[in-house]
Amino acid sequence: MSLSNAGELSIYFIGTGSAFVKTLYQNNVVVVKGDRHLVIDCGTRCMEGLNEVGITASDVEDFLITHTHADHIGGLEEVMLVNRYMAGKRPRMVINEVFENILWEQSLRGGSAWSECHDGEPLGFEDFWQPLRPALLEGMPRETWHYRHGDLDIKMPRTKHIPDNARDWRDSFWSCGVILDERVMFTSDTRYDPDLVLAFDDLYDFETIFHDCQFFTGGVHASLDEISELPKRVKAKTLLMHYGDNWPQYLEKAREAGFKGFAIQGHSYLFP
Repeated sequence: MSLSNAGELSIYFIGTGSAFVKTLYQNNVVVVKGDRHLVIDCGTRCMEGLNEVGITASDVEDFLITHTHADHIGGLEEVMLVNRYMAGKRPRMVINEVFENILWEQSLRGGSAWSECHDGEPLGFEDFWQPLRPALLEGMPRETWHYRHGDLDIKMPRTKHIPDNARDWRDSFWSCGVILDERVMFTSDTRYDPDLVLAFDDLYDFETIFHDCQFFTGGVHASLDEISELPKRVKAKTLLMHYGDNWPQYLEKAREAGFKGFAIQGHSYLFP
């Protein structure tokens, strides 16, 4: 695994599993394009998965977090402490001010803020991270944030994930998907929300869609039965991710429904 390449868009799946899998790593990826890279989400097993391909917590310079569940942020404390106290540097994070406050105050502060104290004050987010501020895009189908990371174009549309009774993304706790170079959609965790996929696919005609998938209906994730209702043209370019350990039992069902297949852990998807 390399954190640079000749300039093509590459998406490497550190893991493809849901929160509580035992035979898979969690659903985190590394995006590489030219001399820029971006780790999207950093769950409790993310660094374990990266270590297997020769990457350490201090090697990764750039992160983007889609929401605050532990299988997406549980590895961040290791990244923060290793970089501050061993590598002596601050990695960067693409994050707006609203979500920074949520991530720090409700998740990261407890294990990190009091590692030091200066004039009676604990550490803050920017003692560990260099924030890269995306801009809010106008005229999009829903709230969408944009950041240009070298040659990599990043768009972050809001998603409908939690709570389970949220009517749409507006009623949901802060979460987002990621659109890369207007070619690939990575939904991250989302309930069934066909407008998320269809509205942006109408805009960009994605080459590949990586979509959240669980094998039962209910809760806060899209089910295989629900997303099977998506149009045939969309399913034909959709790879399923964030699935359970029992995913081989559903291979035939997914094929019959018309999906491109399942995203594979430890595989890089290339977009020249």
